[in-house]
Amino acid sequence: MTCLHDRHIKPVILAGLDGQNWRLADYVKRGGYESLKRILNDKITPEQVIAELKASSLRGRGGAGFPTGLKWSFMPRQFPGQKYLVCNTDEGEPGTFKDRDIIRYNPHALIEGMAIAAYAMGTTVGYNYIHGEIWAEYERFEEALDEARAAGFLGDNILGAGFNFQLHAFHGHGAYICGEETALLESLEGKKGQPRFKPPFPASFGLYGKPTTINNTETFAAVPFIFAMGAPAYLALGKPNNGGTKIFSISGDVAKPGNYEIPLGTPFATLLDLAGGMRDGKKIKAVIPGGSSAPVLTGETMMATDLDYDSIAKAGSMLGSGAVIVMDETRCMVKSLLRLSYFYFEESCGQCTPCREGTGWMYRMVHRIENGQGRPDDLDVLNSICDNIQGRTICALGDAAAMPVRAFIKNFRAEFEYHIEHKQCLVPAYI
Repeated sequence: MTCLHDRHIKPVILAGLDGQNWRLADYVKRGGYESLKRILNDKITPEQVIAELKASSLRGRGGAGFPTGLKWSFMPRQFPGQKYLVCNTDEGEPGTFKDRDIIRYNPHALIEGMAIAAYAMGTTVGYNYIHGEIWAEYERFEEALDEARAAGFLGDNILGAGFNFQLHAFHGHGAYICGEETALLESLEGKKGQPRFKPPFPASFGLYGKPTTINNTETFAAVPFIFAMGAPAYLALGKPNNGGTKIFSISGDVAKPGNYEIPLGTPFATLLDLAGGMRDGKKIKAVIPGGSSAPVLTGETMMATDLDYDSIAKAGSMLGSGAVIVMDETRCMVKSLLRLSYFYFEESCGQCTPCREGTGWMYRMVHRIENGQGRPDDLDVLNSICDNIQGRTICALGDAAAMPVRAFIKNFRAEFEYHIEHKQCLVPAYI
């Protein structure tokens, strides 16, 4: 179930959408492509475009939260050869399902945002890398691309302004690791999706060895609205250093799971209320606030926390992609961690020894604890494995696998100890 709006909170990217009004004519009626027209017709310079992005305090919506305008400024505009623009719609993180709704409900916002980005950074070719397990959304985005090309919003000499930009869709292969930006680039080049060493960073050595900027779907889709309302107004929707709205994918033990676009800085309690509260009136026990790789927090901590990058970090986790997984009092934390550990064990690309071996060790140890064979020193050993994974791999998948283990043990240690000592679950009502 996807909830696109609420009477008290006006969304931006998902405003007024019902799954039927996604075509170009509908988008134009809502003011679509006016931002691109104004930038090109008024001859707003690329430097001014980037300055506006910086003033809006738009931060990357894919997980890292890096300032978008600053990232765009890294692109060497005077580079004499080809440069590339890439959108990361490889949405494979458990609990995340916002990007597919953007290309399902509002694909032209993404196209317009990428066109503005291409103009700002002097790129003429772009790709949208779409997760391999969402075929219908991929086809819809292809239809939207055809509409944009036919209307002159993509291609050569866009709107007669002498600006060229070709945009293509690329259907991925369902590998979680391809959500990591350099593994995505390897996959785009037709290679096995494995992360690259950094540096060099994509801004200097990206797709086909050329300068490349990569942003998340939601990040690009927000860009036209920033120029439509102005950076100060967009920033005012959120809070300092956390401009605008954010789409939160809330799932788990809530009455109305779905996507909710709300201002950054909104209390978690408000989001929970929008999602209908806890299902069946049960008590909240735990929340993973930013996708499966984000450290889990207790329900009590989360109920006192606002939903923005800085507040979540202060609470001990990450906003990440905005995938909020809610667990009630009937959920066993050991079994929950077991499922997450198995996912990262299966999805490790195997390139780095700490991740390849460590994810397997962690999964097997948690599996042993869950099945009544835990040992008294298992929790300390698990933490030591995390020490030997975090910060020791080419990409962040190792960190993503280790951080949940650390956080589950830290915040629910008593439950793990009970499993080890009593060889059974502490939660008798677990389903």
